[in-house]
Amino acid sequence: MTNQNLRKLRIVEIPKENDLVLHEAATIDYKYEVIRKLIHLNSLSIPIVYYYIEKQLALTILIPLTFAFLVVDIIRYYNPQVADWFYKFFGFLLRKKEKDDRKKRLNGATNVLLSALFCVIVFPKLIFVTAFSILIISDISSALIGRKFGKRKFFAKSLEGSTAFFISAVIVVFFTPKVEGHFLEYVIGIIAAFFGTIAESMSFEIDDNLSIPITIGTVMWILYTLLLPQINVYHFG
Repeated sequence: MTNQNLRKLRIVEIPKENDLVLHEAATIDYKYEVIRKLIHLNSLSIPIVYYYIEKQLALTILIPLTFAFLVVDIIRYYNPQVADWFYKFFGFLLRKKEKDDRKKRLNGATNVLLSALFCVIVFPKLIFVTAFSILIISDISSALIGRKFGKRKFFAKSLEGSTAFFISAVIVVFFTPKVEGHFLEYVIGIIAAFFGTIAESMSFEIDDNLSIPITIGTVMWILYTLLLPQINVYHFG
């Protein structure tokens, strides 16, 4: 074969195994991922608003809202008219697993609301605000950085995305409310952020919109009980 023919050959880059694994969940274009996360950012209003209102009022808002999203999300799998309407407006934002007629998974927005409702019921307000703020901010950071720059595998996600999750989570810890501003309160938040990072990076059947705040909230509650038993975590409740 001549040099001229060699120059005409097209070089095809074969994706590395890690690249295939890291991006197998990326079933929507990156630009739609950005739009999805911008919408997800609106969920930050949940911990912000809840900080200023009573638990009962928060539940009064969340229960019917969550119920409405849940009903539509389930009906779309059984009613063609609802499905046509739903996919016409929101289909481009859904991941492949969220359109699986066999497994009938709930979409991200519904899972966020279910997570918020559960965590408001279970956790003290102080813990909820931190855990849910981390979910929103750090999940966005992890997804966008991981998809753009992720190269090295870390459990089911990329090391780059998980690092972005942890760093952003630590930043959130420093800005969310504390009972007394005790040094150990920040340590508790950072440790919980680490466990939240592990929960986000591992592949569970449970949606990470649920697993992340539940993991963070549980770790925070345990550590407050062990390290700062004199502090009332219901101070903001």
